[in-house]
Amino acid sequence: MRTLLVVSSCVAVLTAGMLGLHALPGLAAANAPDLAGGGPWFNTDGRPVTIASLRGKVVGVEMWTAGCENCLNVLPYMKQWYAKYHGQGFVLVGVHTPEFAHEGKVEYVRAAIARLGIAYPVVMDNDYRIWNAYHNAYWPALYLVDKHGQIRYTHVGEGEYDVTERQIAALLSEKI
Repeated sequence: MRTLLVVSSCVAVLTAGMLGLHALPGLAAANAPDLAGGGPWFNTDGRPVTIASLRGKVVGVEMWTAGCENCLNVLPYMKQWYAKYHGQGFVLVGVHTPEFAHEGKVEYVRAAIARLGIAYPVVMDNDYRIWNAYHNAYWPALYLVDKHGQIRYTHVGEGEYDVTERQIAALLSEKI
């Protein structure tokens, strides 16, 4: 019976993890892959954004798709953090990677950005080039990149919003 309870607990934790993995601060920092291979870009006058061009800023790279309920649930927090911290050097970049074929249409993404009131840069990643460069496997996922271009924090799924916001603030407070 005890074995069954332990196995059941592990399955429950793993299932919860699939829906919203806990934040993963403290992993060995890795160079953030560039945001190359996607397009078109929105909210940038069509110009691509690169990780190199954002050195000296804290960057949130958010993997999302407009048809994902979990992605829509985290959106208010993304918008709030962008509004609150953008003036302090925080840049948020949405990487729209479609789960279904209709989500890969420019018109669909443009309409979703307008409907959802997204003001930060968004790039379409229909070929999963950026997604794969980050070794991503989930929607939504957020990668926080420090001022030196190192991934310093990753969060998958919903929740832990207070932890994520503290990580943004901590990275912003670091000296270059």
